[in-house]
Amino acid sequence: MSAPDRSLRHDETFPRLTDEQIARLTPCGHERALADGEVLWEQGAANVPFYVVLAGAIVILAGPAEPSVAVHEPGQFSGDVNLLSGRRAVVQARARGSTRVLEISCDRLRSLIQTDAELGEILLRAFILRRVALIAQGRGDVVLIGSRYSAGTLPLQEFLTRNGHPYRFVDVDRDSAVQEMLDHFHVGIDDVPVVICRGERVFKKPSIEELADYLGLSALQDGVVRDLVVVGAGPAGLAAAVYAASEGLDVLVVEAYAPGGQAGSSSRIENYLGFPTGISGQELAGRAFVQAEKFGAEMSVARTAVRLTCAYPLHRIELGAGAMVQTRAVIVATGAEYRKPTIADLTRFEGLGVYYGATQIEANVCGGEDVIVVGGGNSAGQAAVFLSSRALRVYMLVRGEGLKDTMSRYLIRRIEETPNIELRTRTRIEAVEGTSHVERVVSFDSRQGTRMTLPVRHLFLMTGAKPNTAWLEQCLTLDGNRFVKTGADLNADELRAARWPLGRSPFLFETSVPRIFAVGDVRANSVKRVAAAVGEGSVCVQLVHKALAE
Repeated sequence: MSAPDRSLRHDETFPRLTDEQIARLTPCGHERALADGEVLWEQGAANVPFYVVLAGAIVILAGPAEPSVAVHEPGQFSGDVNLLSGRRAVVQARARGSTRVLEISCDRLRSLIQTDAELGEILLRAFILRRVALIAQGRGDVVLIGSRYSAGTLPLQEFLTRNGHPYRFVDVDRDSAVQEMLDHFHVGIDDVPVVICRGERVFKKPSIEELADYLGLSALQDGVVRDLVVVGAGPAGLAAAVYAASEGLDVLVVEAYAPGGQAGSSSRIENYLGFPTGISGQELAGRAFVQAEKFGAEMSVARTAVRLTCAYPLHRIELGAGAMVQTRAVIVATGAEYRKPTIADLTRFEGLGVYYGATQIEANVCGGEDVIVVGGGNSAGQAAVFLSSRALRVYMLVRGEGLKDTMSRYLIRRIEETPNIELRTRTRIEAVEGTSHVERVVSFDSRQGTRMTLPVRHLFLMTGAKPNTAWLEQCLTLDGNRFVKTGADLNADELRAARWPLGRSPFLFETSVPRIFAVGDVRANSVKRVAAAVGEGSVCVQLVHKALAE
C-alpha cells in the first residue's frame, strides 16, 4: 500500500488482510473484474459497496484534478465510516491496471463487523482513521469559502466539523488566490459564505438544512414504522441508540444539528469514566455515533422535531420541511440549550464574536487575543481552561459569589492555577458593541456598583440552560421549568389529566404517555452530567423492551 502521507498509524489506516481473513470475507460477496481506469464509484454516490483488492489496484481521489488520497493494493480494502451508514461518498475511486476485487454490500459488511470480532476491529479502526485523515488534510467533496466577518461562516464550519464531514476552508481575508476561485464559480464577496460541493453545485449563504440535504446527511426512509425513534443525539440519545440497535430494534435517530449535544462542544471532559487524560466532547460523540451505526441505527441530522402526536400505541413525530416518521416507541433526548441573556444586538453578533461553544474552530479565530467566558458551570470552566492556552487573557464572569456550588473541584483548581484566567464574581454582561464584529463588552459589577468596558472581540456565553421541549407541550406533562416529568415524578392527578390508559404506573423514564420516554438533560430532576446521561440512555432501552412487549 502506498499513500502520499505516511504516518506512525499508517499500517492501521491502510492494513493488509491475510489470505485467511480474505477467505472469511469471500462468502459475503462476489468477485468483479475491472478494466484500467474503470470507475468504481464517484463522489456523491450512495450505498457504495466495500471492496477488497485481489489483483491490480484501486486509486482513491478527492476530485478529478486532485492528487490521489491513497492507492489500495492486493490484500487491502476500500472505504471509511460512510460504509456503515450508506451515506454518500466524499471521494471517488478508479481501477489502476487490470484489477480484480471482492465486492461486498454495505448491509453484509455491517453484519460481518458485528459477528467477526477480529475483522470488525481491523475494519472499524481503518475506517475511523481514514476519515480523521481526510478531515485533517481538508480532502473531500466540499470547499467552504468564508470570512471571520461573515456571520454564516462559523456555523457552517461547526456543522461540517461536528458531523465529521471533511472540507477545505478558503479564507477570503487571507487567501490571495480566492478571487480566481470566486470568478470561476461566478460568485462574489457579497455571496460569502459560499459552499462548493463536488466541484459542481454552488451554494450561496446556504442554510444548514439545505447543505445537509444535498450531502445526504438528513436522508430518511419513507413509509417505515420504526420500533424506536430517538430524538436527539447527545450522550443520552447516542447511548440509547447503541444499546437499542445492538439488541435488534429498528432504530432511527433524528438530530437537529450534530452528534454530541452540548457535550459535543466541550473542549475536554476530564472526569468521564475510562478517560484519565480526558476526551473532547466531539471525539466522544463521534465514537458513539460510529458505534450506533455499526449496529445498524439509522442517523438523520439537521432534522428538527416540531411536534409529537401522541396516538398510543403508534406515535407520530413531525419534522421540519414537512417530513414525518411513525414509531412504536420514542425516546426524547433533546437536552437543553444555553440561555441567551437579554442584551441588545446580541443576535447580530452571533458568529461574529459571540459564541455558545468553545471548540478548536472558535479557538482558531481568537488566538492571541483577550476573551470573555460567561458562566459558572463545568462547560464554562472547560472553555476557560481550553481557551487560556490560546488566548492572551481569559476573563471569566459569573453572577454568583464563586464557583464552588456550580463547578467540579478539579476545574476550580485548574482555573485558580492558570495565571491568565481572571475570575470576576458578582458580574454580568450589560452590552455588546461593535460594527461588523464585536469590539467592546460592557460589564456591571454588582458588588462595586460599577461598569467596565473591555476592548474584547470574543465573548463565550454559557449561562444556564433551558430544555428543548417546545415541540412536546401539547403532548407530555412538563414541570414548572418546562422539563419532562417521568416515572414516579408524575402524580395521580397528572396521570388522570393525561388520560394514562394502562393499569400499571409509568416506568422509571417513561412520560405521561405510554412508550414515550425521556432521558438526559431534558428530563426533570436529572443529573446534568455526561455519565448520568449515558446511563439513563442505556437503562431506558430495557424499559422500551418491556413497553413494546405489552
